[in-house]
Amino acid sequence: MKKAFYILGIALLLASCAKQPPKIEYSGITQGSYFSIIYYDENDRHFEDDIDFYLKMVDKSVSLWNENSIISKVNRNEDVTINKIFKDNFDLAQKASELSDGAFDATIGPLVSAWGFHYKKELEMTPEMVDSIRQLVGYQKVKIVDNKVVKENPNMTLDFNAVAQGYTADLIAKLLDFKGVRSYLIDVGGEIMTKGTKPNGKMWTIGIEKPAESFDSKRSVQTKIEVKNKGVVTSGNYRKYIEKDGVRYSHSIDPKTGYPVEHNLLSATIIADNAAWADCLATICMLVGKEKASKLLEGQGVEAYFIFVEDGIIKSEWLH
Repeated sequence: MKKAFYILGIALLLASCAKQPPKIEYSGITQGSYFSIIYYDENDRHFEDDIDFYLKMVDKSVSLWNENSIISKVNRNEDVTINKIFKDNFDLAQKASELSDGAFDATIGPLVSAWGFHYKKELEMTPEMVDSIRQLVGYQKVKIVDNKVVKENPNMTLDFNAVAQGYTADLIAKLLDFKGVRSYLIDVGGEIMTKGTKPNGKMWTIGIEKPAESFDSKRSVQTKIEVKNKGVVTSGNYRKYIEKDGVRYSHSIDPKTGYPVEHNLLSATIIADNAAWADCLATICMLVGKEKASKLLEGQGVEAYFIFVEDGIIKSEWLH
């Protein structure tokens, strides 16, 4: 009898294991960065072709890495009609600009390029140069009319870098939702969207990077969070900066002053209902600093995790 129960137990265990949906992984390169997708599907379906289609559509629409994309043509002032993907990214960028009173600005590219170029070439950015370049910056100076981008100054350019990857994660999430997938983690360049839990019932675990002291510092984890049905995006200045004469200059530029921002916030992680808006909000936090960010996030229905320096000590704080 014991032997029969033992065999039955083994059979039930094997049956239980067999019911675990297959884990499917797909990764590659997109928009000058990486993507990594993990999902569980009871029918072991593979959607690589569908995913590639959407990745290519985004690339053809808003990727600056593609010289033939719509945004590249807009920046060159070519006659091009925008599509839904471009308009979605444009609208999200404008919404972020309005929320942050212009701190977030998709037209900031000329200033970012100028600062990076001049420091790499050991040149100085004079107040006159900054004021001149600032004339090419201003989210209010760009609009869409009859599916065409209209710029006050033809030398203005657009950059949806702080929107597009989060938007892409959301787009693929919608695809998997449509296909009936109930458990996934989508990572596009660090912008993450999750759904459901793993087959064992555990939520998705995401590590938040510990601020590095230099470009080549070994990456380590500050803390881990568990999420489901949420987008998670971290933005930080500790690996993207220019150093000259012992002074670090952030890659985040204030559109109003034309100069790199100065504050004690090292990184901001946003947990929101979608990755695109989390992407925008994380960028806003790094532009305005911890205090202003805390106020701006009120009423947004998101959680935030800040890593900052206070009295020379690295600290962290949750904002719920």
